[in-house]
Amino acid sequence: MNPTSASGSESAPETDITVAAPDAGWRRSGGAPSLPEAHRSVLVPAGAGFWRKLLAFSGPGFLVAVGYMDPGNWATDLAGGAKFGYTLLSVIMISNFMAILLQHLCIKLGVATGRDLAQACRDHYSRPTVWFLWVLCELAIAACDLAEVVGSAIGLQLLFGLPLVWGCIITTLDVLIVLLLQHRGFRYIEALVITLILTIGGCFAVELLIAKPIMGDVFAGFIPRLEILKNSEMLYVAIGILGATVMPHNLYLHSSIVQTRKYEQTAGGKREAIKFGTLDSTFALMFALFINAAILVLAAAAFHSNGHQGVGEIQEAFHLLDGVLGVTFASTLFALALLASGQNSTLTGTLAGQIVMEGFLNIRLRPWLRRLITRGLAIVPAVLVIGIYGEGKSTQLLVASQVCLSMQLGFACWPLMRFTGDRAKMGEFVNPWWVKLLGWSATLLIIGLNVKLLLGQIADWMK
Repeated sequence: MNPTSASGSESAPETDITVAAPDAGWRRSGGAPSLPEAHRSVLVPAGAGFWRKLLAFSGPGFLVAVGYMDPGNWATDLAGGAKFGYTLLSVIMISNFMAILLQHLCIKLGVATGRDLAQACRDHYSRPTVWFLWVLCELAIAACDLAEVVGSAIGLQLLFGLPLVWGCIITTLDVLIVLLLQHRGFRYIEALVITLILTIGGCFAVELLIAKPIMGDVFAGFIPRLEILKNSEMLYVAIGILGATVMPHNLYLHSSIVQTRKYEQTAGGKREAIKFGTLDSTFALMFALFINAAILVLAAAAFHSNGHQGVGEIQEAFHLLDGVLGVTFASTLFALALLASGQNSTLTGTLAGQIVMEGFLNIRLRPWLRRLITRGLAIVPAVLVIGIYGEGKSTQLLVASQVCLSMQLGFACWPLMRFTGDRAKMGEFVNPWWVKLLGWSATLLIIGLNVKLLLGQIADWMK
């Protein structure tokens, strides 16, 4: 396909009239590729079989999946399982299916247009709107990174007795890890993330074997119940689970890192990239569903069934697990999984920060400087709040970060649906009517529930 000429006129595609030209339908021409140091750096072997190609495309989905099992999810899953047993498993399942759809649309946007979501916003909206969206997104990334920094610090404290302030400072080391691994190749970052995910999954698999949940009750929990809507307290926790599940920065991240694969820039090559990218993403998010469900099931089996329905804090759950389950290593596995979860999420958060700044503003900073800025925005408020108000405020800090994320989510979902539903921008890859229906329904539901969560938090603060 020919690019747009310097005068702004659009040339017709050479091979397939159903594929939009790179700059068709956009207010501005596309700039430099997203995440340039890794762009098209992972070779997809031509003529390879299904499984070999799937392996080549696998990885970005797992980087995205870590945002669905970060420490921000732990408090809501723990509270839901301890207080209401297995009932809210259906909420985790439904929110996960919404996430699978939204991440699929991110893949389509990145592959079909060659733009990540931040670049697409820059090339579509007016400059004041772009700056507004960028500020909101940076606040959301800082809030998300804040939860992950605090979660990692709590994990270090539970395992090694370190003060939370020192734990927050130690998490800055992940900046060096990302720089080192990305210099060696994007596959190394993916390998580290997948290793940490498997660590989390292994820890919870052992915990569930020890807890011995009633499997009939577990399966029944995946069936949606009207009781969730009728019980205001249960609905509040359910909204919290939904609000902590779909992370706005994941939408920007996924639409960028899917372009790290060197696939053919033809209609057929793009269709193949979308297919394999979606398979990768769906499998990874189903694993995230297992992790989130495992946290809730563990809380239901260990706490709800043993008279500890009031457990809502991570530290409290840690101190109770050994005694409740009757083994001496249950708490250690729990803390190890938390540390892996927090550290994993900070790795992808630093990448998201770079993608957002470069995409919205077309500003190119050195990777180490960009990541130090991102990490500083998370560590400074964490250290200040913990230093001033004490370590007992760590859970409130996690909750506050999730409220901030809720405010940003709609500003990411809305343009994603807007762009992927525009034939001028997407060509043959435009959303069919049924995807538009599902996507807009999920988007409006997420926005509505997050607004309700935000208003509920404001009401609580004003009491």
